[in-house]
Amino acid sequence: MVKKITMSIKANNPKLTSWIEVEKDSDFPIQNLPFGIFSKENKSPRVGVAIGNQILDLKELFKLGYLDSLDFSLTDFDNNYLNSMMLHGKHSTRELRNTISDLLSSENQTLKNNTHHIADVLHSQHDCTMHLPVKIGDYTDFYSSEQHAYNVGCMFRDPNNALLPNWKHIPVGYHGRSSSIIISGTPVYRPKGQQKPDENNPPVFGPCKLFDFELEMGFITYQGKSLGDHITTDEADEYIFGMCLFNDLSARDIQKWEYVPLGPFLAKNFASSMSAWIVTLDALEPFRIPGPKQEPKILPYLEYNGDKHLDINLEVILKTEQGIEKTVSNSNFKYMYWNMNQQLAHHSINGCNINCGDLLASGTISGPEEGSYGSMLEISWKGTKPVDMPDGTQRKFINDNDTIILKGYSKKNGTRIGFGEVSTKILPSK
Repeated sequence: MVKKITMSIKANNPKLTSWIEVEKDSDFPIQNLPFGIFSKENKSPRVGVAIGNQILDLKELFKLGYLDSLDFSLTDFDNNYLNSMMLHGKHSTRELRNTISDLLSSENQTLKNNTHHIADVLHSQHDCTMHLPVKIGDYTDFYSSEQHAYNVGCMFRDPNNALLPNWKHIPVGYHGRSSSIIISGTPVYRPKGQQKPDENNPPVFGPCKLFDFELEMGFITYQGKSLGDHITTDEADEYIFGMCLFNDLSARDIQKWEYVPLGPFLAKNFASSMSAWIVTLDALEPFRIPGPKQEPKILPYLEYNGDKHLDINLEVILKTEQGIEKTVSNSNFKYMYWNMNQQLAHHSINGCNINCGDLLASGTISGPEEGSYGSMLEISWKGTKPVDMPDGTQRKFINDNDTIILKGYSKKNGTRIGFGEVSTKILPSK
């Protein structure tokens, strides 16, 4: 069993304040300090940390000697991805986050008083370009929201047997395509493929007509164990670096025709969008809550101790080409049936090796009532309940030139930990 990391998470102190101005209700207070990859004019991509509306440049911070006490090298921060930094493991990245928190704290004058250094290490987010933060080797998408699975089962099967027999015994998932995962702000072309709109006629080919979003969250892993070994639910936290917002774009009409018998393929692998900042699991510790009672009784390897679910508020906004916006869903990550520890334990129970930078997504997150569903398939109930937009138009699914924006944050005792957003515009088919 992996040794648990016992170093305190000093950076989570709710009383901490920073000498850097942070607006009220910012997603990025000093208690957050998420990691990402940014560039700026003559500065190549490198590791940064968000604080308020600024980015702390870890490459320059390292070169100036502020991180000399830590077990990192310049290449860990002068890098196109976070993977090199993450390979040092949880103890080292926790120590790094604690050190950054100390440097930015109002009580620490070390960096604050070196005004000639501040221009080198702090940059306005507005002036920077964000990049895909992780080199994703493998991507797995789960199907772990009971309400979502129930809704889909009701629409396409029998409401009395909405959940398939295995659903409450295993965290169902499939392996996706990591090469088509894109950073927030990257537009996506409407996919083309086979569809079968008429059961009595042969399939047709053309642009997807039922384009959809899926409200999800993803988590990024540290280096796992060797092939043949598995990660337990008790160990899982030590292998999870952090989380992001994730939009698993879907072509529902293509999916319906292709998914039997092997599941999603072209309906899912054309593109998925993720947010730019990875919020560490450490930063989310204060927002842990109990999960739902799991019945029937699960197998021992899926049992877990403590609170492993997270209270994260989620919002989906549909924006038209003219800039008209409407919130179409308010949901929460707490509605998951299977938590991340169970997903990681199940993923590796057969000896599958988990690598640094793997992305595991939650599956569509739907709450227990209308208004909290995590896809247009459910919100419009397969097109039978169109969404009225403020400009007088309606949406059953996503139109060309619409933009889908996902936002998320946790808040407790005056501390807000946010994820920024993931925004994706849908362009007409090529």
